[in-house]
Amino acid sequence: MASLTRPTPGLSVEQRRSGPRFDGYLLLSALILLTVGLMSVYSEGVARDGGANFRRQLLNTVIGIGPFALFYSVNPKTWLRGSNLLYGLMGLILLGTLFLGKDTKGAQRWIEVGPLQFQPSEMAKLLAVLTLATFYGNRQESIQRFSTFALGFAHMAVPLALILMQPHLGAALVMLVVWFSVSLLAGVPMRYFGAAAAAAVVLVGLVFTVPSLSNKLLHGYQKDRIEGLLTKSKDTKGSNWQTDRAEIAFGVGGVYGTGFLQGQQKAGQFIPEQRNDFVFTVIGEEGGLIGCTLVLAAYGFFFYRIFLVMLNATDPFYKMVVGGIFAVIGFHTFVNIAMVLQILPVVGLWLPFLSSGGTAIWLCMACVGLLLNIRRREKPLLF
Repeated sequence: MASLTRPTPGLSVEQRRSGPRFDGYLLLSALILLTVGLMSVYSEGVARDGGANFRRQLLNTVIGIGPFALFYSVNPKTWLRGSNLLYGLMGLILLGTLFLGKDTKGAQRWIEVGPLQFQPSEMAKLLAVLTLATFYGNRQESIQRFSTFALGFAHMAVPLALILMQPHLGAALVMLVVWFSVSLLAGVPMRYFGAAAAAAVVLVGLVFTVPSLSNKLLHGYQKDRIEGLLTKSKDTKGSNWQTDRAEIAFGVGGVYGTGFLQGQQKAGQFIPEQRNDFVFTVIGEEGGLIGCTLVLAAYGFFFYRIFLVMLNATDPFYKMVVGGIFAVIGFHTFVNIAMVLQILPVVGLWLPFLSSGGTAIWLCMACVGLLLNIRRREKPLLF
């Protein structure tokens, strides 16, 4: 029997290093963020609802093992072969939301399944990555043509329009980021993006200068959030209330924080939806600057591991899928923290692994499973 500590005779160094590779560091960084998220949700809810939301989030995390295992065990090329079915499923669930969705605060984004709420736009983000990567993967010979670029955008236009009808501006922005990232990795010429960017600038300019167009494309609360960010108004019930209280929470936390379960803003329930979009304020108040820095470092290491998966991917389909996942989770993280710090308007994007919400945590766990699956199927680069 061959020694467990010695290389198998007859195999070259490249052969010994080209077997399946499990990225334990990627999984570890995800577990650290997931643990911080559960602690934050528990801390936020213990004074508000006695821990009921924490128990629900814990249940959602356990359920999330299902999508994690599915995307970790199924060959990623299976999704490529079933791309048409996935695209049809994406359109069906988004369309179904408009008819079967629960209306909450003027938005129709959730479908209730028994005691659980399911948000189809979250699932659509991963389906969009898989189907768009397949679309470009099947057109590598014509990737330089403008027609391919236009068809790629048309591919995303359908789910984008359905999401805007809910309305969910944040999720629509994620779809645009997915389209840009996957298209870029597919090899679409940069000059086409320049033309698209120019058209986007003109459209945004028209939205803010033509009242009739603005009223059709932007809802009242969305315009209030943008104006609130620009004016920095201070009031007790306006669009800046959440971000103003978030600023106070970070100030109270200082360098070292108030300590776990000791947050004053949280205990007073001064920040609406703190367990969701504003969960980072729990860390800022109770963990202070040091706690925030450690959490950001954990995110940085997590994204570094995703980058390595993308770097090692030699299959174009794998590279585009990993890049799309990077775009989804990275955009969520950047925008969420930026809006909490009053750098960007509040657009309703949760913080990956930390925010409360079943579909959000299922999406994150499914993405981690798929990343680990791709990593173990690709050969490492040899330097």
